Amino acid sequence: MPVVHPLALAALTTGNPYAPPKVDAGDTAWMLVAAALVLLMTPALALFYGGMVRAKNVLGMLMQNYMAMGIVSVLWVLFTFSLAFDKGRGASGNAFIGGLHFAFLKHPDSGVPGLPSLAIPLYVFVAFQLMFAIITPAVIVGATADRWRFGAFLVFVAVWGVVDYAVVAHWVFDPYGWLATRGVEDFAGGTVVETNAGAAGLAMCLVLGRRKGWPHEQMRPHNVPLVLLGAGLLWFGWLGFNAGAALSARGAVVPFLNTNVAAAAALLGWSVVERVRDGHATTLGAGSGAVAGLVAITPACAFVSPSGAIAIGVLAGVICAWATRLKFRLGFDDSLDVVAVHLVGGLIGMVALGFLGNAHYLGVNGLLYGGSDHLLEVQVEAVLAVTAYAFVVTFAVGTVIRVLSPGRTSALSAAEQEAGMDLVLHGETAYETGAIHSGGLALAGIGTRPPPPPPRGTASDR
Repeated sequence: MPVVHPLALAALTTGNPYAPPKVDAGDTAWMLVAAALVLLMTPALALFYGGMVRAKNVLGMLMQNYMAMGIVSVLWVLFTFSLAFDKGRGASGNAFIGGLHFAFLKHPDSGVPGLPSLAIPLYVFVAFQLMFAIITPAVIVGATADRWRFGAFLVFVAVWGVVDYAVVAHWVFDPYGWLATRGVEDFAGGTVVETNAGAAGLAMCLVLGRRKGWPHEQMRPHNVPLVLLGAGLLWFGWLGFNAGAALSARGAVVPFLNTNVAAAAALLGWSVVERVRDGHATTLGAGSGAVAGLVAITPACAFVSPSGAIAIGVLAGVICAWATRLKFRLGFDDSLDVVAVHLVGGLIGMVALGFLGNAHYLGVNGLLYGGSDHLLEVQVEAVLAVTAYAFVVTFAVGTVIRVLSPGRTSALSAAEQEAGMDLVLHGETAYETGAIHSGGLALAGIGTRPPPPPPRGTASDR
């Protein structure tokens, strides 16, 4: 008999919704490991993105990912976790946003409302969910690579984590959220993380505008081995991402297996598309295909069979590979294909559940297993609601920050883009070579200072 996922419980707790959990040592140990695996995904994403940009922008990409780890971690403890996972006011809770019972984590022995079978301490649950909150805004920067001003980005992450991520997480992950009560099946974040970040990435690349020279100038990845290292570490960390969402050791087996086989199938599917379409399969495509499969299986990993996971992986690899052409057809500069991989991949996983959901595991049957069309309707409803909300809110937040920024821009100028994010924003280079170090700012005439005068008594004084 399958383990019932705590987030899929139909009945909410009665009596004291904050009753302390009955802690299981094995579940606690597994969840700490899973949280560490998910944290690794953000540096892995930084390497994945960093290898795909030009050499002059790699540190800028790494810095944005690491700053997301800093900002989100602090705000999560202060109040963002509470907005996402407190039930809100009233016996029936708030369907759209949580309350402040957990602000400053001032109730360490409390249980989480709506999760009566949770067998881990509150702080372990907080830590695991924090890792999801960190990586979601980090995904967005792939769409805006090479052009987002550092200060504007920092403000964006802080505001977006409150007005977007906490809200969407409450809708889907919290049993009191309106999509959760509708019966949505999203085991590990197909909407909360993937379509949310994909729609936000689309909005921000429109707010910031195109990169200088795009789409006519070649902007090839500067370090493909770094991309594959990042993809491999993402694959590794994603096992904790999906299997950890079971919130118990017993429920982790099926998500763990399905995550791996979906990534493998998507890698193969993407490579076949490249071979047929372009005449050769690329290493960059292999890494991107694996990530597409990981994205697509995220909402479905506990609800489908391993063969269903392979089917989802193949769909993701093939469709996401073709979706990379959309930005050229529609004219939006999504630098590293966040829309094609995360928005489209998340949509594939969510909708596929309406067909491939298998009640032998968790949840209800999809159409191919004799289920009704209700599940498919709810899955589509969730994708549309989260995509629309994320796009509108992100566009509004990005626009306000741009208007309030000095010079009314939150994007680098053409000259600054020519110099590169590393020198302009951080005053350093990833590869300290003469050719790179002597270019950039000096050639662009940006931020340069005259050399200091020589010490007194040197040859130049005589």
